[in-house]
Amino acid sequence: MRHFADTGLVAIDLANTWDPFLAEPERLPTRDALRDFCAELGEQPGDLDLDGVRQVRSRLREVLASSARTDALAAWAAALPARAAVVDESGLPVLRLAAPAGSGLPVRLAVRAVAELLDLAAAGDWERLRQCAADPCTDAFVDRSRPGRRQFCSTRCANRAHAAASRARHRTPH
Repeated sequence: MRHFADTGLVAIDLANTWDPFLAEPERLPTRDALRDFCAELGEQPGDLDLDGVRQVRSRLREVLASSARTDALAAWAAALPARAAVVDESGLPVLRLAAPAGSGLPVRLAVRAVAELLDLAAAGDWERLRQCAADPCTDAFVDRSRPGRRQFCSTRCANRAHAAASRARHRTPH
């Protein structure tokens, strides 16, 4: 069972490892939790990577929450030690961002997240990359609905928001 990698996109799955609905919102509290997260993504963490990965998550969440998201992503990408690499995808050469050889997990995840966000933008999904509208949730998601008006990351958040709105409408003044 996949516990962390809900979407298969590091950019979204890493950002969503902070869940304010939980009593303890940190979903990466220990090196073992980081190891589980990395196993689902095909990455191998080192013993000292937990703080660095949490810093990457914080920067990623800042980018996703920014009102100038493109500029925030560009600034983050410029600060990373990424390089261009030509990789084979289905027999075709494709230009991709890559972390330098020997990079630690935080750099590899950061470069991978930036590359995925750029891929989302190139696929026309930049405007469909959203944060949940159910307070206090800030989970990221890509709206794949046909009309493109989805506001909530999950049914859980939609139900909570709708229930809160219903209670507010039916509240009688005292």
